[in-house]
Amino acid sequence: MSIETRTVTGSEHDTPRDPARTAELRRLAEEAAARFADAPAEEVLRWAGETFGSGFCVTSSFEDAVTAHLAARAVPGVDVVFLDTGYHFEETIGTRDAVAELYDVNVVNVLPRLTVAEQDAEHGPKLHDRAPDRCCALRKVEPLEGTLAGYEAWATGLHRYDSPLRADTPVVEWDAKRDMVKVNPVVAWTPEQVHAYIEEHGVLVNPLLDDGYPSIGCAPCTRRVAPGEDIRAGRWSGTGKTECGLHV
Repeated sequence: MSIETRTVTGSEHDTPRDPARTAELRRLAEEAAARFADAPAEEVLRWAGETFGSGFCVTSSFEDAVTAHLAARAVPGVDVVFLDTGYHFEETIGTRDAVAELYDVNVVNVLPRLTVAEQDAEHGPKLHDRAPDRCCALRKVEPLEGTLAGYEAWATGLHRYDSPLRADTPVVEWDAKRDMVKVNPVVAWTPEQVHAYIEEHGVLVNPLLDDGYPSIGCAPCTRRVAPGEDIRAGRWSGTGKTECGLHV
């Protein structure tokens, strides 16, 4: 459908949410958590689109386009937020562009405040090797925070099988960190269900998934995974880091 580029400036949090609206959003999240605990993904997304309208967005890393495809069916024209860190694989950017062209969504391409060159000048080259948490904060966490400040609810493509930290993630939850409703429509899906949906609907997937990368992040911090390794073993390998900070 389209690609819209936004650069996060840091001023997005200048206007705090009205406390009464925050309380209402929390009530909605708590009610929906019980109502949609076992609901189909499209039903959950449709509720979010009807309830929050333009105040609802979907996020995607374009590891695959399952959540974007579901959202296009349930909430045509919805914003799909992508954090363009400047370090992505070409295949990831290609998947983003194909989704924007073929699916009925508005891809919001979010840029960090600093370009890679500006970050190198300010913090030194290859910050991702020396301080990966700081690099993720600058290029992922802060841009997401600034972007989500313009919405009341957001959807993710999280799966419980991704890692032990995500094993108890509910379908709908209250995001206390951001005072938002957080929707995880495919969180209960198994790998087999994800694969079946992709096959049934011809969903776009990142080509790297078939090239030894079961979990795809920024190129400098992602390697192929050996047979028998955990699916996220290739992310920040050797650093002890397991999460970029978006969901913790």
